[in-house]
Amino acid sequence: MVTLAPIGFLVYTSFTDYGQRALFTGAYGFVGADQYTTLLRNPAFWASLARTVVFTAAMVAGSVLLGMGVSHLLTRLGRAWRHTVTVVLIVAWAMPNVASSLVWNWLFQPGYGVVNWMLGVFVDTAGLNWAQDPVLAYVVIWLLIVWQAVPFIALTLNAAETQVPHEHKEAARLDGASEITVYRIVTLRFLRPTLLLVTILSVIWDYNVFNQIWLISRGGPDDATATLGVFTYKTAFVGFKIGNGAAISVVTTLLLLALTAVYIRNLLKAGEDL
Repeated sequence: MVTLAPIGFLVYTSFTDYGQRALFTGAYGFVGADQYTTLLRNPAFWASLARTVVFTAAMVAGSVLLGMGVSHLLTRLGRAWRHTVTVVLIVAWAMPNVASSLVWNWLFQPGYGVVNWMLGVFVDTAGLNWAQDPVLAYVVIWLLIVWQAVPFIALTLNAAETQVPHEHKEAARLDGASEITVYRIVTLRFLRPTLLLVTILSVIWDYNVFNQIWLISRGGPDDATATLGVFTYKTAFVGFKIGNGAAISVVTTLLLLALTAVYIRNLLKAGEDL
């Protein structure tokens, strides 16, 4: 009930005109599917959805690829270095995203940020404001989210990679396969279920990213970084169109459920146990 009650209220609210008037008077009306019709006709919704899809793909690709690299690196390190890197990854992953976002924001401050100071040795960074440039804002947010996501992916994949039978790798090496070929043909074959799991989890998490974007750019400049999470927040709690915001949340949830269904289907086809 703790989970179902809020979801049920969210769905119900999406069929009403719950807004600023209701916050003060408690009065609101049932409008049926009007909120969804309005939403689907809103160009801002489609623009934010497109930004979300592209940005999510970039974040997932970066997180998974770097996570795979760090995971494989851990298998090549000695015990002491492996334990050290593991502790560092856990500490980075355990840091609250609000705290890390504020620190990240400080690092990229235009006036006194460490990054501008370091880059100033090579190029002129006077007036360089990362959050006020659409491309640079995306770069900063992308770096932050990938940095936060890599530890979980790397440690999860490393746990699976250590279970790959050594005899399969040795057989491939005896057949003359290079290390890259061994990883591609042998290791990735055994990592496929785990890789699929961390990928779909990354899609779900990155699709719903809000804190990092809001704390760094607030969806700006000119809504250039306003993904669905930011668009939903602005609609519901800045514009006080709570019914419309609830409809956006329902649509977002349905899209994520569709992605999850694809994952479960592929998992069943791979013969894995749920």
